[in-house]
Amino acid sequence: MANLDSNLKKQVKRLHQLTVCTRWLFVVGCWLTLGSLSIWRLQEEIGLWREHFTWVAVRYAIVYNRIPALCLAFCIGVTAATLIWQTNYTLRGLSAQQRHRLEKQVKKIQAIGPRHPLWKWLNSSNWKIM
Repeated sequence: MANLDSNLKKQVKRLHQLTVCTRWLFVVGCWLTLGSLSIWRLQEEIGLWREHFTWVAVRYAIVYNRIPALCLAFCIGVTAATLIWQTNYTLRGLSAQQRHRLEKQVKKIQAIGPRHPLWKWLNSSNWKIM
């Protein structure tokens, strides 16, 4: 029974590590796609900001370039949310609710067995993310 609990804890930790890496990969992907395209579309306005930075210039860029502004806002929001989530975990650890949710996911993966894409990753002791 104790071995089963330690195995479950190890699998929960591995699933949490996968969640952390997935979130950061999503953030990086957003910045590489949406963020870089938005900055490219705003390069004239950024040049104007470098010469004479005013809030009117920022407002002008947002009003007349709504899609790039929304994409940058999305990238900033996703990054901020991930940073807050990561900081909360670093300072407080997993809450009981999060741990229970991860345990439930691990048990569901174990119930499906080798057909689940994460089953092999959770049960292998050779693979490490962090």
